[in-house]
Amino acid sequence: MKAVIVVHGGAWAIPDEISQASIDGVKAAACEGFSLLKRGGSALDAVESAVRAMEDNAVFNAGHGAVLNSDGEVELDAVIMDGRTLACGAVSSVKNIANPVSLARAVMEKTDHVMLTSKGANLFAEGIGVVTTPTETLVTEYERKEWEKHKKYHTGVIELFNTQWAHDTVGAVAVDHSGNVACATSTGGIRNKMVGRVGDSPIIGCGGYADNLSGAVSCTGHGESILKVTLARLILSHIEQGKEVVDAVELSLRYMGDRVHGAGGAIAVSPSGEWAAKFTTERMAWASVECDILWYGLNPNEKFKQQLS
Repeated sequence: MKAVIVVHGGAWAIPDEISQASIDGVKAAACEGFSLLKRGGSALDAVESAVRAMEDNAVFNAGHGAVLNSDGEVELDAVIMDGRTLACGAVSSVKNIANPVSLARAVMEKTDHVMLTSKGANLFAEGIGVVTTPTETLVTEYERKEWEKHKKYHTGVIELFNTQWAHDTVGAVAVDHSGNVACATSTGGIRNKMVGRVGDSPIIGCGGYADNLSGAVSCTGHGESILKVTLARLILSHIEQGKEVVDAVELSLRYMGDRVHGAGGAIAVSPSGEWAAKFTTERMAWASVECDILWYGLNPNEKFKQQLS
């Protein structure tokens, strides 16, 4: 069985000044996840590892590099899902956690629940010995300055989403040598969001979904729009109806644009290793590795190839 990993660093209007760092970041994350798959590791371990790499990279809005809410605080969301068993875990509005994707996995493996939120998620983290990270360590100087510029959260988020004011999610999907699929998604949300706002990222079937019977998806973009169309599950529904993976992603993104005027992107992989990375925003940094070949892109209809040594 062919192992494949695909990652994204968020679908939005990525400025030129961080475009190369975004590409470098997703390439490194994809290679890190694939190295686990190559050694016989599970899809679940691969997506967690890839997302952790992006949470640790301040160029992305997840963990380190996260945006600030209207109170100047970091509130993080994440989800992880195992397509073999449909086991899943999620956290939302969690504070001062450097790697929320790993906390989400702990919810999946150490509790009887699927999601923990806010204070409860932090209490759980404390209870299992997760070290908290001060807000000032997670937030970049650039983000602090941008937050000062935009202290009022505007209701016209969809219109603003394609401007540089937006800053989005990271995610990964993978299939391992046993044919098992998994997904993971992590985000700091929207800059100056209302306190307690939760987008699509930690919601099963919206920000991500994984099922060995169809595939795995991680979504990115305007969270409220993704929630309204349950984007991840919609993509897999098209695959279940016989659509090719790339067609399923494109059809679903087009539907979201037509139905609720939302922009975004998604990565997907099937149990057979067919994959896609598509978006309707200006840019989305993405990378994929299969058979020691690295594919990556940033702009629409762009796909570069690199042989790994």
